[in-house]
Amino acid sequence: MTEAEAEASKPGRRPRRRAGEPDRRTDRTEQTDRAERKDPTDAERLRRRARFLRELNEAKELRERVHPRRSRAARRRQQALRMRTFRW
Repeated sequence: MTEAEAEASKPGRRPRRRAGEPDRRTDRTEQTDRAERKDPTDAERLRRRARFLRELNEAKELRERVHPRRSRAARRRQQALRMRTFRW
């Protein structure tokens, strides 16, 4: 029995991979899943990002209209934070 076989026979242990030896854990189904899955193109990602930013701005505007006092207070806190961190 070789060292690799002895290690493989231990429960809960995987045999060590030698340098240059392919990883046996990747099987055909995993490789085909990766091939079938389409990576989003840059244009598609940018469209989704633009839509997200539009919706985010709409939500901020709605929040300002619904709770103007809270929005003003938040802006004042943000400005105070900027002023505290500003160096002359």
